Amino acid sequence: MTDRFRIALAQLNPLMGDISGNLAKARAARAEAAKAGADLILFSELFIVGYPPEDLVLKPALQDDAREAVEKLARDTADGGPAVLIGTPWVEEGKLYNACVLLDEGKIAGKTFKVDLPNYGVFDEKRVFAAGPLPGPFNVRGLRIGVPVCEDIWTSDVVECLSETGGEILLVPNGSPFEAGKEGVRLGLIKMRVKESGLPLVYLNQVGGQDEVVFDGASLIANADGTLAWALPAWEECVVVSEWARAPGGWVCAPGECAGEETREASIYNAMVLGLRDYVNKNRFPGVVLGLSGGIDSALSAAVAVDALGAERVRCVMLPSRYTSRESLDDAEECARLLGVRYESIAIEGAVEAFGAALADAFAGKRPDTTEENIQSRIRGLILMAISNKFGPMVLTTGNKSEMSVGYATLYGDMCGGYNVLKDVYKTEVFALSRWRNAQSASRVIPERIIDKPPSAELRENQKDQDSLPPYDILDGILECLVEKEMTYEATCAQGYHQATVKRVEQLLYTSEYKRRQAPPGVKITSKNFGRDRRYPITNAFRDAR
Repeated sequence: MTDRFRIALAQLNPLMGDISGNLAKARAARAEAAKAGADLILFSELFIVGYPPEDLVLKPALQDDAREAVEKLARDTADGGPAVLIGTPWVEEGKLYNACVLLDEGKIAGKTFKVDLPNYGVFDEKRVFAAGPLPGPFNVRGLRIGVPVCEDIWTSDVVECLSETGGEILLVPNGSPFEAGKEGVRLGLIKMRVKESGLPLVYLNQVGGQDEVVFDGASLIANADGTLAWALPAWEECVVVSEWARAPGGWVCAPGECAGEETREASIYNAMVLGLRDYVNKNRFPGVVLGLSGGIDSALSAAVAVDALGAERVRCVMLPSRYTSRESLDDAEECARLLGVRYESIAIEGAVEAFGAALADAFAGKRPDTTEENIQSRIRGLILMAISNKFGPMVLTTGNKSEMSVGYATLYGDMCGGYNVLKDVYKTEVFALSRWRNAQSASRVIPERIIDKPPSAELRENQKDQDSLPPYDILDGILECLVEKEMTYEATCAQGYHQATVKRVEQLLYTSEYKRRQAPPGVKITSKNFGRDRRYPITNAFRDAR
């Protein structure tokens, strides 16, 4: 029986499908842990292939390559260094499992399969994996370790089984996506499982961006009395080694690093930065290009891009029309100067006139309306895509969640792009984040006038957003009720909102689904982002407000 044990936590950022690269990352982390004298190193859920793999994991070639990589890593453990617990897909008796395997003494020494397969929000694991049986603990060099996988700690059954079958420490590999405000939910859940089982718990989470989903890391170690021994920083890769000792009441982890809590604005902004950085870098784009209009959405998007990629990889283009104000021209130029990005202005008026001439016969007898407004937006999208095609940077689109909810966006125009960091951020949050970002540096990065002035698409004379939409504080409040909370029309009105306004917003929300289906991906921030979480039919005659 051992009385001392060192457990390394590998809070790392795997690349989806890069099995050889993820294996190399695992080997490097194990070598680092070995230098610190670790007995065991824990990796995150499905680390060897990346998480979430979706239908990619159904490919037999990927399954074979993953097993081969795990077997290679197992052979490494013949060197007497740390044992390994690593997540991988695993086929056994014709079934595909979300597995965590124990590697030690040069071989695969054990395996456990995820029991509770999540099938909500961004998760659809029941689509691809078989559920495993209730597990028992691993015997790792004299220590009995239970390994519930991610969702297995969101209910009590798996932890209860591991406790009753002799588990002494719980090591939990996770692929837990970021959501604003989720940190408290996780901590409460961890403490609940610790209290029920009487066992200390190591919560190891992945870090990094995968398409729309961002993983914040923020791994934790809780002792059996519920106190936190470690709290790793969010948003950062790290390998740390925790010290454990057997005490009369069970195993205790010595105190280690405890990162401070983030504000809501800080966590959302960091999620946007990491999500964009990984999307651009993992997909090998040289940088991004975006339209800088002099408005707050494009200014905040540009700030995120600079923080994610560096100013040298961000190209901003002002695309003025006859309706673009002098104020917008000055604000865009000042914002670009503050951010230090490449900036240029390409006037669209000649293209607008050319379209007008080309469509003159077809539109004869018709008065100008939103059609002509949308042509301006689509010309801007065309120019940005041309720059992308010619020079390689991805177009970063800049619409926020308020606009995407009610369709205040132009298909193939301002919706044109490869990624959108504001896709799941309401307009009121855009203002708060812009002020927060300005407060983080000695000098502002977004001109105050951009934050303070009334938002406008500037597609017609004297246009303001709130000519067409309710004030954003009202709109966002209604949308939170209808989207995030799925509240009824009556319950939403009971919050103090005018019935006609709620009815109109609900109508716009439903009829704009076809636009959202064609929108680029963007960073998931809330519990109900469009696309991964909230999946509504396009063809839909239901209305709660009648």
